[in-house]
Amino acid sequence: MSLAAALDVSHLPDYANDWALVDVETSGLIARRDRILSIAVLTFGPDGIQTGEYSTLLNPGCDPGPVHIHGLTAERLSGAPTFEQVAGRIGALLQDRVMVAHNAQFDYDFLAHEFARARLYLPVTQRLCTLALNRRVEPPAADLSLASLAAHYGVPQTSAHDALDDTRVLAGIFRSSLSEAARLDVPLPLVPCPPRQDPQFAPNPPKTPCAYRNPGRPAPGGPLVQGMKIAITGETATSRAELVARAVAAGLNIMSSVSRHTSALVTNDAASGSAKARRAIAEGVAVIDEHTFLKLLGEVRPGTPHENQTPKKTPEAAPPATPPTTPTLAPSPDATVAVADVPAPGRPEPRHSAKPFGRRRVLILGGTHEEASAARARVVELGGAAAINLSASVTDVVLFPGGELDRRMTRITALELPVHAHGWLGAPTSEPADVPAQNGAMTDVLPRGGVIDLPALPTASHWHVGASWAQQTNCEIDVVAFVLDEDEQVSCDGDFVFYSAPESPDGATRLLCDGPTEQSIAVDLAALPPAAHRIAIAAAIDGAATFGDIGAVQITLAPDVDAPATAQATLDAATSERTLLLAEIYRRGSRWRFRAVGQGYDHGLEALVRGYGVDVE
Repeated sequence: MSLAAALDVSHLPDYANDWALVDVETSGLIARRDRILSIAVLTFGPDGIQTGEYSTLLNPGCDPGPVHIHGLTAERLSGAPTFEQVAGRIGALLQDRVMVAHNAQFDYDFLAHEFARARLYLPVTQRLCTLALNRRVEPPAADLSLASLAAHYGVPQTSAHDALDDTRVLAGIFRSSLSEAARLDVPLPLVPCPPRQDPQFAPNPPKTPCAYRNPGRPAPGGPLVQGMKIAITGETATSRAELVARAVAAGLNIMSSVSRHTSALVTNDAASGSAKARRAIAEGVAVIDEHTFLKLLGEVRPGTPHENQTPKKTPEAAPPATPPTTPTLAPSPDATVAVADVPAPGRPEPRHSAKPFGRRRVLILGGTHEEASAARARVVELGGAAAINLSASVTDVVLFPGGELDRRMTRITALELPVHAHGWLGAPTSEPADVPAQNGAMTDVLPRGGVIDLPALPTASHWHVGASWAQQTNCEIDVVAFVLDEDEQVSCDGDFVFYSAPESPDGATRLLCDGPTEQSIAVDLAALPPAAHRIAIAAAIDGAATFGDIGAVQITLAPDVDAPATAQATLDAATSERTLLLAEIYRRGSRWRFRAVGQGYDHGLEALVRGYGVDVE
């Protein structure tokens, strides 16, 4: 099999790599807990010719999980090797190759944990996700699942959820995706992989969520109240584990750091100079010694349970709540959110039913930031969608002065896409009959501040909020999430999800990164603790650039990682901002809602993090 058939990749150096295509079947979905049951690896050279193939069942030493999906029973796996026995062979196939998988972060995370358990190195430095690649290409498939892409690209699939057959199907999809990416001149979404080489790997047990709201700080000499945030530092006569266990049993919320929202710091040496002690003194946090704390634990007053609280009303005509913090958190003057609620319950009428741009996807090139931003807003106003990258779904291109110099114009001309002067947006024509409905699905195109209701649980609890932008050369963009309570605060530092801590303690909120131009936050609403009332999703620039330099950021909401988008929005009103609140999923009454926010701040991420109650060392 050749990946390079009919492909001239000599002018695209990042296409000419050694590849290792991988698929795993697992006992569950959580890499730190579940195990790999079977694995297949196909290797290809830079010329696209297959150079190797390996597949095996694995004995996980645990329950195999959903047998009805993968068909791998405990009896069938009992005679198979363990991962540790074949890790060396798998590592040799991955060494010095780009790992390719469909939803690659899933396969990569499972391999990382399995290699760590085997006390071995995972020899992967780059990976490529065919999901991310096809999100850049945007083929007119029903969705981006392996089965749908196989049907779209004409790749036969004989045994779904069989690792070897899925990897062979992946090879065919990858070849066709590469061909389409080359036609569009799309840079490959190669992801540098972080070191996953810790031989002492041991997953941290999730923190038990506190069931009570934070009542603030105790009065001088007063009692502790359930829900108070307590930090501990320094040596104690009682073991730290016992102190924590007794405090948690009493209904207190044990924190790993000190912030202005900490109720009290427990220490036998307030003058120790530790980071926690210094911060407590600076913030005026109550400091109590171990003896006093143990005494207070015997008479902790009842607190206010989260589940008994009625969510605060968020006026739908006002900007979303922002954390109460220093004046530097005030948004820039041009970043005010104007909320436009979608009628609920139910979905609005399809935008293409009454507006001329219903099925158009328009790429704006050239002009000033303000001109391009206004043009994209006009496209949405007309019922269309504003594209931020050239893909197969783009139907029209609008040129402002300077747009003719964009590197994509050569490819746009070759593709014979309609190119219009910017005046075309002032007097649009009706939607042409030959513009197909993309993916055959309806996606709500939301304005900045637009809101939709999510289906009631348990109908749909899993949601993916994706953010994508044009490829950057002088900075990196990080997407983060905060799981917030009724007081717009995190319940623990682990409720701040970011690159170095990509999963909340309960696993309900996760960061997924599978491309230099996209990241997403996965949320399981059913698994969120009672304290969770809002998941705020933001982006921050690592570097001197601003979002005015970055341009538009596209937000999508989908019920699964490979599902068509339920809603999308293009956010590009920011100019001087370096931090941007992208979207939020929040409770309103008994329902969950999604809002495209687009509210920017001139400061960096650190101030936003502190405002939500996370300590930053």
